[in-house]
Amino acid sequence: MNSTGRESRHLGVHIDRTAADVYAYAYASDPAHLPAWAHGLGATIEKAGHEWIADSSPLGRVVVAFTPPNDLGVLDHHVTLPSGVTVHNPVRVIADGTGSEVVFTLRRQPGTTDADFERDADMVTADLARLKELLESD
Repeated sequence: MNSTGRESRHLGVHIDRTAADVYAYAYASDPAHLPAWAHGLGATIEKAGHEWIADSSPLGRVVVAFTPPNDLGVLDHHVTLPSGVTVHNPVRVIADGTGSEVVFTLRRQPGTTDADFERDADMVTADLARLKELLESD
């Protein structure tokens, strides 16, 4: 089936660090560390004004803009693809007992096949697993 609806999938990972630690920890709130865990953005990312440029993305040159730092655990970001299309990625750090949960809402983009949506979900899940590993090993 090739659905083109605006389906969303919430992908999360529990991390054995407080929500404040996860949010404040450089890997979650400092885009310079994204290549260490968010491989879909490529191997490098550099700041350019208020945006971040990832030239080595598998999709080509992408521009990433994060929501300003906040006390709510919101790590939303916009990714502008080489085509000029901008994708909004909602991400939250939520307290979960003595730990936290990081939840990424993956939204199916128009024209995305079921297979591509599953591939995107697998990539986000792998990114979250790397984030968990980095944060829990520190």
